[in-house]
Amino acid sequence: MACVLEAPLRMSVLSEVTASSRHYVDRLFDLDPQKVLQGVIDMKNAVIGNNKQKANLIVLGAVPRLLYLLQQETSSTELRTECAVVLGSLAMGTENNVKSLLDCHIIPALLQGLLSPDLKFIEACLRCLRTIFISPVTPEDLLYTDATVISHLMALLSRSRYTQEYICQIFSHCCKGPDHQTILFNHGAVQNIAHLLVSTSYKVRMQALKCFSVLAFENPQVSMTLVNVSVDGELLPQIFVKMLQRDKPIEMQLTSAKCLTSMCRAGAIRTDDPCIVLKTLPCLVRMCSKDRLLEERVEGAETLAYLIETDVELQRMASITDHLIVMLADYFKYPSSVSAITDIKRLDHDLKHAHELRQAAFKLYASLGANDEDIRKKIIETENMMDRIVNGLSESSIKVRLAAVRCLHSLSRSVQQLRTSFQDHAVWKPLMKVLQNAPNEILVVASSTLCNLLLEFSPSKEPILESGAIELLCSLTQSENLALRVNGIWALMNMAFQAEQKIKSDILRGLSTEQLFQLLSDSDVNVLMKTLGLLRNLLSTRPHIDYIMSTHGKQIMQAVTLILEGEHNIEVKEQTLCILANIADGTTAKELIMTNDDILQKIKYYMSHSNAKLQLAAMFCISNLIWNEEEGSQERQDKLRDMGIVDILHKLSQSSDPNLCDK
Repeated sequence: MACVLEAPLRMSVLSEVTASSRHYVDRLFDLDPQKVLQGVIDMKNAVIGNNKQKANLIVLGAVPRLLYLLQQETSSTELRTECAVVLGSLAMGTENNVKSLLDCHIIPALLQGLLSPDLKFIEACLRCLRTIFISPVTPEDLLYTDATVISHLMALLSRSRYTQEYICQIFSHCCKGPDHQTILFNHGAVQNIAHLLVSTSYKVRMQALKCFSVLAFENPQVSMTLVNVSVDGELLPQIFVKMLQRDKPIEMQLTSAKCLTSMCRAGAIRTDDPCIVLKTLPCLVRMCSKDRLLEERVEGAETLAYLIETDVELQRMASITDHLIVMLADYFKYPSSVSAITDIKRLDHDLKHAHELRQAAFKLYASLGANDEDIRKKIIETENMMDRIVNGLSESSIKVRLAAVRCLHSLSRSVQQLRTSFQDHAVWKPLMKVLQNAPNEILVVASSTLCNLLLEFSPSKEPILESGAIELLCSLTQSENLALRVNGIWALMNMAFQAEQKIKSDILRGLSTEQLFQLLSDSDVNVLMKTLGLLRNLLSTRPHIDYIMSTHGKQIMQAVTLILEGEHNIEVKEQTLCILANIADGTTAKELIMTNDDILQKIKYYMSHSNAKLQLAAMFCISNLIWNEEEGSQERQDKLRDMGIVDILHKLSQSSDPNLCDK
């Protein structure tokens, strides 16, 4: 019975809600055009600021009828304009409203409307398009499906200040990534929008500025072009600097700073240019202060983190501007119970978005501490900093977790901190937890951090080993993701350095011979070099060399042969010869070389190579094989003499390279 009742129940609720709205829709179907127009105007007045009314009209099917009237050639321009206004008002409601409009194919209808000669109608269509495109539910690609749309929008830029404002806003919201940047750039966006930066309308100036900030982001081509564009005899960077001044609205200061930051990161403006050092950087630090709004503090910190990320001098400068390091600590205490916010709505908003502040602070701390030891020390000495990072590693927001790991990674570059703060707070525990089950972008940074925690002087190395790290790292070496493979093998290489025999055996067991060969034939040279580094660390100290070669000798010799015969660069071959030199240093292991004529011939070949590094590495092999104090040295010397090694050594003793000569 319940199933039968369900539909009528729903209908009755719906009819109650929508009955009062039905007459608005009915009037759209009147035969008298004047009454239809009046009906649309009344509908416009009824929906302004009334989300419930908007939803009702959509449910009652107003949208298809409004779109039909908007597209009819026979409709008066006034009626078509009013239809566009009502549709724009419906789009300003909820995301569901926008979805309903998209389902009715509103975008092609509005784009078609832009071909009209009537400016008021064009402006109404653009205003509605703007509202739809700034909604998160609208796919940006809908703007780019027809190649003629962008060029038509560029042409409409000159029509009025409203077309300028709406079109720039559409562009800045729909420009996501390099493909969109290229399309807009190729359609002359820079030339068409530049002069709008000096418009008399603040809204136009602001939207044009936002356009440039998204066009230039991580885009060298656009950035290099912007540097040389001038408007009324003034270059764009100078115009941006003027917009940075303290008397300008905050959103304008921030957006100009973003433009200059992108241009600086792209290499279009030098990092020591006064417009960066004296204007952009101080402006962004100002945005981080307590008296700014939450979103301004977030954007300020994230933009500053990006600006200084790769430049030590900018990092040093930022760290001593306005007590920035201490100022960022406030990001973790906001909003507090004694917050000065009296606006309840604002407080509610800020409580929901406080995690964005923490994310921004972690990002900026990561950039600040990327290179300078003194700055890292200051960051770690900031109140409760390590506790905050540890808490950040287990936050529910993936963005905060990623930023916290980045911050930890940056600080883990410090030998001093690895020995002190990292140990005091047992940072390795939450880090290992993060590594158990995280998306790749977090895994990459977390595994990089683990590499640093596994360096031989780090006190965390022991407990990490005991918590099952070998298995975890061996599994990373099998990842499809290149960065994870590199980090997995790199961490194992650090782990094997001066390690005891049991750990080395565990690593070899965890990796398996098959996986070792897989890594040695990896197409990425980084993976190959780190794998060779791991082998070199495994084969150090005599008892270890002999033990490992007694269990894995055959496979390791095969791998060495494989690489020395392959098409590899000098560094790879040098590292491989160093592994052979380590094997030659073993007591019993060296026999694996002496009984392998193929390998001996290869060592002989590299002694006469044109590259001095390879000659030196090959000679290390020979010197370890012929060491006088060791048993069997005479037989080994005789065999090598018969091979003509002495003649090569005579030749090398005449070499112009002092290292070769001495050896």
